[in-house]
Amino acid sequence: MTNLTRKQKKLKKSPEKLINGVCDQLTQLGSSELNEKSRNKIIDEAKKFLGIIKLVLFGVNDTKPNPDQVSSLARQVYNTSFFLLLISNLESLEFESRKDVVQIFNNLLHRRLSTRLPTVEHIYNHKEIVDKLFESYNQPEIALNCGMMLRECVHYETLAGYMLNGDNFWKLFEYVENTNFDVSSDTFSTFRDLLVVQKEVAAHFLVEQYDKFFKKYNILLQTSYVVKRQSLKLLGELLLDRKNFQVMKKYISDDENLKLMMNLMNDKRKSIQFEAFHVFKIFVANPNKNEKIIRILSMNKKALIKFLSHFLEDRNDETFKEEKLILIEEIRKIPSKNKK
Repeated sequence: MTNLTRKQKKLKKSPEKLINGVCDQLTQLGSSELNEKSRNKIIDEAKKFLGIIKLVLFGVNDTKPNPDQVSSLARQVYNTSFFLLLISNLESLEFESRKDVVQIFNNLLHRRLSTRLPTVEHIYNHKEIVDKLFESYNQPEIALNCGMMLRECVHYETLAGYMLNGDNFWKLFEYVENTNFDVSSDTFSTFRDLLVVQKEVAAHFLVEQYDKFFKKYNILLQTSYVVKRQSLKLLGELLLDRKNFQVMKKYISDDENLKLMMNLMNDKRKSIQFEAFHVFKIFVANPNKNEKIIRILSMNKKALIKFLSHFLEDRNDETFKEEKLILIEEIRKIPSKNKK
């Protein structure tokens, strides 16, 4: 029997049996009475079921998926705790099975019926699925798998809204500072996507939660090198996005934010200096500076002009050089004031 024939034979199992089979196996994993042999057998059975489910959704070689089988399978997913059981037991599954789970989840998530997104609706109605994905950032072994699923969820407005407007989002600030580099980087990818993919949802969130958000965000700007650099780059992106105009106006009106950027431009690492410069220039270019901002720029006028004249001189970037000259001219126009 050829490999293709074996795969096609597996597809003869009903979608209901496949989904129920996985659910049954994963439910058994929760038993405290399992010995190692029984546990390994259950994990192996779950792996087989997941492999067949993947074939149903993606097809066999050049053979496209059967729409009726896919529909039946999806309906059974919605009628069970399939997703929640998968995520809750993900750490117990083998490496390849975890990858299958991600592919199955993301495939079903994108499923569309006319104007409906049934899987998105299902997850929104069972928000504990999203909550469980967030919790995975406490489990390094599965954090990256769950991160991929979370970032797919961000592409849907209802799910992104739930993710931003609950306790889960604020936990990301802690996860970003995780000592595990891979977990920290993956968390920041999710954090960034939540703030830039669904722009209108994110803009509304930033306006509503401005004080709390930037109090925490400014802490990220003073942590480890990688987090600091990522956060500075994202900050510049957020402030320059038209959707965030109200947020940008408020941010560049705060003299403490200006002081922070000036300090970061003095960081010993050039990449940090460069990213801080791109935020600093927004303060200087603002035609409607308030008195506090003008006062700081004025008191530091000579020092800033001297500093910018030699700032990152070895950087071979004509746009950057032009921006520096423009900023220097803008600062020169500010009336000088004495420091008190």
